[in-house]
Amino acid sequence: MDRELILDVRGVAYRYRGTAHDALAGVSLAARAGDFLAVIGPNGSGKTTLVRVALGLVAPHAGTAQVLGRPPAAWSRRALARVAGVVPQREDNLFPQRVRDTVMLGRYPHLSLWGAERAEDRAAVERALERCDALRLADRWLWTLSAGEYQRVRVARALAQEPRLLVLDEPTAGLDLRHEMDLFELARGLADGRGLAVIMITHHVNLAARFADRVLLLADGRPVADGPPGDVLTRETVERVFAWPVAIEAFDGRPQMIPLRKGREP
Repeated sequence: MDRELILDVRGVAYRYRGTAHDALAGVSLAARAGDFLAVIGPNGSGKTTLVRVALGLVAPHAGTAQVLGRPPAAWSRRALARVAGVVPQREDNLFPQRVRDTVMLGRYPHLSLWGAERAEDRAAVERALERCDALRLADRWLWTLSAGEYQRVRVARALAQEPRLLVLDEPTAGLDLRHEMDLFELARGLADGRGLAVIMITHHVNLAARFADRVLLLADGRPVADGPPGDVLTRETVERVFAWPVAIEAFDGRPQMIPLRKGREP
């Protein structure tokens, strides 16, 4: 498999206007083709800000971010969308629209100047819906979907872009157990089988440990640990970052975190 470097973020720092502290400081992240990386950390640790900096939505005050060797600002938004598919944490859809039409929006970077849909665009939409177990939803109106169903449609829209980098910000919000697992399996399969670089921001520490090649752990906008799950998710580190007692047990050779009741630590 070609292990081309897709995303390269080095030592970035960013501070939101009017705040006294950096939202990010000295954070690095590199994703190659075939990588599945998980970014974890407490609420407010800078996970989403890191994605915004990496994709050029905000400019870092220090450090650099590059997509395929070029700063995000050097790409047109249309060209960048052919490379990077993003499922943001929050999104409001105010338009009455059917699922198939929503997923077709992911084909925008590939459409002709006149926006005419081609057979290959319709085929890409079908594939994306099928991969996300959303094909049966294709003719439904968005407003009839549950939160979990809508989340799967959003992932399908990103896949319809046929990107080389897939960024998922809390994609399992609102999903049941089966579809949580389906999504992690999908992300792993896209990295292994199609060579995508996948970056997932998640609070599912245990699933991140089971599926990801590497884990970046952030706290207060700073990197605490970065590496294979077994190196990052130690009891001492997890308890310090999340401020809660835990036990760490191995399952299939990967660390699994068990939160403990306070005062009942082993």
